Amino acid sequence: MGKEFFKGKRVLITGHTGFKGSWLTLMLSQLGAEVMGIALAPRHENDFFVVNQISRFCDSHISDISDFQFIKEKIKDFQPDLIFHLAAQPLVRYSYGNPLETYQTNVMGTANVLEASKSAKSKCAIVVITTDKVYQNNEWIYPYRESDRLGGKDPYSSSKACAESVVASYQHSFFHPQEFRHHQKSIATARAGNVIGGGDWSEDRLIPDIVRAIQAKTEIIIRNPEAIRPWQHVLEPLHGYLLLAENLYQDPLKYSGAWNFGPYPQEVLKVKEVVEKAIDILNMGSYTVKKNMDLHEATLLKLDISKSLNVLNWKPRLTTEEAITWTLQWYKELSDNRAGIFDYSVKSVQDYLNLCHI
Repeated sequence: MGKEFFKGKRVLITGHTGFKGSWLTLMLSQLGAEVMGIALAPRHENDFFVVNQISRFCDSHISDISDFQFIKEKIKDFQPDLIFHLAAQPLVRYSYGNPLETYQTNVMGTANVLEASKSAKSKCAIVVITTDKVYQNNEWIYPYRESDRLGGKDPYSSSKACAESVVASYQHSFFHPQEFRHHQKSIATARAGNVIGGGDWSEDRLIPDIVRAIQAKTEIIIRNPEAIRPWQHVLEPLHGYLLLAENLYQDPLKYSGAWNFGPYPQEVLKVKEVVEKAIDILNMGSYTVKKNMDLHEATLLKLDISKSLNVLNWKPRLTTEEAITWTLQWYKELSDNRAGIFDYSVKSVQDYLNLCHI
């Protein structure tokens, strides 16, 4: 991936106010892209988008992804070269209480973006970000490959699997790779593991729960201590998304389809191991286990990243322990030096790009 490709590119990000979307906006601004964002307003005063004033680096529009006409008009006016669709209802446990909102946002929101993308008359590469939870989870020890069966028991996972189906249908029906010279649209989906990083305050996510407990001087409560997840720092999959978008733009036939982004197999950790590492890094805190059996959550989930390693030439740059350390250092910096958090965030991006030799 080279800086020159993104310099001056018109990039639309849906969900730019969210955790990953705001980091991606900052990353693209550092690469010289012209960014437009469409998303709901940020929900927390300490969100990454808010504390770094990310709206300075994009043409920011606060709107619901369900508003098709609004999205269509913005795409028609902006004529993006690249679209990153991140807007979503991203929480498993929240989806049980709000299934209709989850399906409306994750399924119809995706359909809205793809339909509206027809308004882009120029060449346009579209990367739809879904999740590692799109796979029909059989709780087996084998990592899931892009060709494995999709499914989902909870509304969130199911809705994201449905979004993958929407993408496949649009690709076959309207944006077939073999007809690229006529429609000029290329589409890929990106499935990332459990993403951690500074500026995430979502409920029922492990690192935010750890930070909140430490700040409140209370015990960290974990529900599924033995659950295994592919943890990775937010900059890891974002680098993958950018690399995928660049290659997709240049070679639609080769790079369309689904791609997994996660840690190396030896880097997956149990929930309790992540908590114990966090306590060691911070040198404070304790945890207790309160198992919650009323809502189903997968116990074992691993991703096969062979395709991204061998075809895309993407690879993880941070160990899981480094990812946890980078994440907790960001929260500590926010607490100790809020006025300097933007410089710290930019340094994090630059340090990571240096690891990637960009």
